[in-house]
Amino acid sequence: MAKHLLIWRMSNSRVPVDPKERGTAWGALMAMVENDIESGAIKDWGAFPGEGKGYCTFEGTNLELMKMTQQYSPFVEFETHPVASVLEVKDLIKGLSG
Repeated sequence: MAKHLLIWRMSNSRVPVDPKERGTAWGALMAMVENDIESGAIKDWGAFPGEGKGYCTFEGTNLELMKMTQQYSPFVEFETHPVASVLEVKDLIKGLSG
């Protein structure tokens, strides 16, 4: 199963100015994150304090990744990076070594 590191960023143009509205919006987004963690799609999630962005790790197919990230649109933008495991890197080294 493919693994990805995602760097997420709140879309500042969509963040409410009013703190109470912002808290309500964050609460809704966090409920979605918790659902994705419970389903097993998101393995780890964290926010970078004071930055309006953070990271998560995802395991699944590209289609599952696209579906998961689209549910957060247009409020959150994602930068995605496929991740190679230790075994995959060792296989690469073995292939290079002959």
